[in-house]
Amino acid sequence: MPIKKFLVARIALFVAACYTILLTVSSLVKLGKISVGGFSPTDKLLHLGAYFGLLVLWKVYFMLKNKPKSTYRNNLFKIAGLAVLFGMLIEVLQGVLTSYREPDWFDILANTAGILLAVVIFLFFEKSLKRLNSKINLIF
Repeated sequence: MPIKKFLVARIALFVAACYTILLTVSSLVKLGKISVGGFSPTDKLLHLGAYFGLLVLWKVYFMLKNKPKSTYRNNLFKIAGLAVLFGMLIEVLQGVLTSYREPDWFDILANTAGILLAVVIFLFFEKSLKRLNSKINLIF
């Protein structure tokens, strides 16, 4: 792997790992009420968006890591499965490690919905993303 491509992949790995750590910490600490400019998003939409972002960041890293095109769907589904398991683990940890948070099946469903939405988008744009990844390989 050329040095520039290696650095871009490393940056993507760093961003995905930091996001995962931030998601873990924010899921296990006591948070106040969140509101954005008078709009109070529901907890489930936050879960959906957070896990959508989790899958996107990890998939981008694995695309940049220069895996063969044939693994596009395979690693997408592996990442999705691991993200679902991660979301379940976080919910269990909320019940075990904290006294101020409770595990919630609806949170798991919202997490999974965000993951599935990202998977559908990656599958819908599969050809375009493979072409883009090939062009990135040519640049680097």
